[in-house]
Amino acid sequence: MEKKIQDKWIPQKLEELGYVSRGRSKNRPRNDPKLYEGKYPFFQTGDIKRANLYLSEYSQTYNEKGLAQSKLWQPGTLCITIAANIAETAILKIEGCFPDSVVGFIPDEKKADIHYIKYYLDTIKLQIQNVSKGTTQDNLSLEKLRIFDILTPPLPTQKKIAAILSAYDNLIENNTRRIKILEEMAQALYREWFVEFRFPGHEDVEMVDDGCGRMIPEGWEYSKLEDVCTIIMGQSPKSEYYNETGEGLPFHQGVTNFGPRYPSDKIYCTILKRIAKKGDILFSVRAPVGRLNIANNRIILGRGLSAIRNKNGNQIFTYYQLKEIFKEEDIIGGGTIFKAVTKEEIQNVKFLQPSNIILNKFERIVSPIDSMLDSLYSKNHNLTQTRDLLLPRLIEGEVDVSELDIAVAENNGE
Repeated sequence: MEKKIQDKWIPQKLEELGYVSRGRSKNRPRNDPKLYEGKYPFFQTGDIKRANLYLSEYSQTYNEKGLAQSKLWQPGTLCITIAANIAETAILKIEGCFPDSVVGFIPDEKKADIHYIKYYLDTIKLQIQNVSKGTTQDNLSLEKLRIFDILTPPLPTQKKIAAILSAYDNLIENNTRRIKILEEMAQALYREWFVEFRFPGHEDVEMVDDGCGRMIPEGWEYSKLEDVCTIIMGQSPKSEYYNETGEGLPFHQGVTNFGPRYPSDKIYCTILKRIAKKGDILFSVRAPVGRLNIANNRIILGRGLSAIRNKNGNQIFTYYQLKEIFKEEDIIGGGTIFKAVTKEEIQNVKFLQPSNIILNKFERIVSPIDSMLDSLYSKNHNLTQTRDLLLPRLIEGEVDVSELDIAVAENNGE
């Protein structure tokens, strides 16, 4: 059966299926501040890597001068990274610019479905990355990208495959939007109560000088982090004890496999030293200093991480306070820039301790939010695993969908 399915599928180059071109950023230096702070989204390779299916989140914008030396791409363009983060893909959801480290692909709608092309490139990501490896910095030229064949079934089959896979991605996108809202709610509540000091009953609490020129509620006080939390510094075993087969416990050297909230496990280690428990806050002690995740199981800490555990069980409050303190990475202690921090420096971080009544009330309110976040992240993990199991089987034609009655989109947009 596989051969019969495959016989109808034609190997084609990307440029045979639509328009292919690199992004544009002519100005030198690229980071010239005169180009930025305008109304045009400027997507970079990191933005594409962080996206799931659709690309709409960005960290920089071009102004009119920036746009003049670039190009405005339309929604429905497939973005493919060819430098820094190689072979990451996402579909533009809004119009925007991107640099020449990104390739844009616009399908011929009579030949190709944009979602199918994205999913196909995802299945050959490792092959593309291997071709891009060089002696200095990995880089994928447009010419190298053009050498890859894309096994192309008839357009109706492409659309059916894309519909199956994008159904999972759309659920993931919806959950991700809910996650963002919930996290913003929790952090906003933290700021309202513990930065702006507008907590319940604040009108009846006198504000006093903390000794450093800042007014804080009476009865609240600063403590060192070591007085409030247990801190475990990581230590890296020899690499001969590492494996990718699941022996021992997950091992995290630093932030490489950090996610938005939880790390993903890829490397394991059989030397069980410096263990973080489930629920411990993972804190990076090497650049980028102060990046946070939460351990979702027992893990081994490498030298780039520490684990932080509140001695009184107020882990939720601790997490949001650390997020506030370290909202700027590599900044610690009075705005000093650090590329690495010692245990002593972490221990001496000032930690504002509110009254127990307010602290417990905050934990009661935010605890259900954190439970919902855990549930949504778990759902996304399961959806991602299922999609990734289906992806190669559908793309390689192991599962014939040509005769299935599947509703498909009429165009290449969302």
